[in-house]
Amino acid sequence: MATALGTPLRRTVRGAVHAIEDRTPAHRDRALDGLRALALLAVPTGHWLLGGFTLDAQGALHNASPLSASGFLAPASWVLQMLGIFFLVGGHASVLSLRRHTERGGSTGVWLRGRLLRLGRPVLAVTALWAMLIPVLYALGVPEPTLRTGATLVIQPLWFVGVYAVVTALTPYCLRAAGRWGAWAAAPLLAAVALVDLLRYGPLADAMPSWLSLLNLLPGWLFAYQLGVSWGEKRLGARTALSLLIGGAALFAALLLFFHYPASMVGVPGTSRTNSHPPSLLVLALAAAQSGAAILLRDRLARLLRRPALWAPVVVINLSAMTILCWHQTAMLSAAVPASFAGTVPGLTMAPDTAGWVLVRLAWLPVFAAALLLIGAATRRFEAPWTGATRFRRALAAVLAACFGAFALGLA
Repeated sequence: MATALGTPLRRTVRGAVHAIEDRTPAHRDRALDGLRALALLAVPTGHWLLGGFTLDAQGALHNASPLSASGFLAPASWVLQMLGIFFLVGGHASVLSLRRHTERGGSTGVWLRGRLLRLGRPVLAVTALWAMLIPVLYALGVPEPTLRTGATLVIQPLWFVGVYAVVTALTPYCLRAAGRWGAWAAAPLLAAVALVDLLRYGPLADAMPSWLSLLNLLPGWLFAYQLGVSWGEKRLGARTALSLLIGGAALFAALLLFFHYPASMVGVPGTSRTNSHPPSLLVLALAAAQSGAAILLRDRLARLLRRPALWAPVVVINLSAMTILCWHQTAMLSAAVPASFAGTVPGLTMAPDTAGWVLVRLAWLPVFAAALLLIGAATRRFEAPWTGATRFRRALAAVLAACFGAFALGLA
């Protein structure tokens, strides 16, 4: 019976794989899509594996991290922190997209508006829907601290979308810089982050204002994007990529060994320093090494993705990029919130303070992935243009999104 049922399923999957292969244009850069898919998958995997919960006496969930008790997991964050790759590929892809658009007679302004709308629609959808969901959950008995924990997790990945939108808006200027200086156009961004880190962590740290670290936000993430633009303009070749790989790895090791940067690439509750929010020089060192490796492996990855069975999932992941970014925390919460009513559940609502927790959490990852698939099937349409939405509905969605943002940030 299982074989009889499996045969039609295999035929369906095989047909879908070949359909995707047949519809792929010959000029499609499969390596770029493959790199983007890896970076996308690293986001939910990192949040699901390195983020946990504790359960208080009233049954409410609070954020916790296994990194607080299991420092040996820090190297996992080096692998799972792939936003540098995402920005690198984003810069390269923006060059190709803008070039095609202008060759067809389009303007840069129209191109930019289209890109920003594609980023904004899913964000507006997830925040508006959560604004409606919160009072329903509260009425069903979910404690307010749990709702605030959930709201914090949902809004946590959305900062990335905002930063990416700003960086995308700077594409024309990045193109000019790449045309003039090539890969060296990213060097001033690295220097700016290094200077801010020196001020906030060096001998004058006590005299520096608390907001100083925010100055790293734009240059920190623009660094890899600028490298991607230079790559797309063919101003970054194999020799420079090798220099990025070796130099980035050397700087990364030096910052850890001699300048005592935190080993984790993500924030750890209870620590005074963090590498990612906003990015420190360690993040740029990792991004440089990853970018160099990605560029050097591009041709090999492109050949690998000529196999239809490997290419098909890459296409599906890329088509669902914003759905994955916006809804993966909701997928985890869809399991954790109901479990909180049952009490302490290993790997889910149990405090992540043992090595055993990590192994149990690994077993939960397929459950979260299945929940994300179900949620994505219902929310995927929000990535498409809202052609049927009236002005009133769009305005209402914006108001609801603002209310959710205020709640998540503790302003309401």
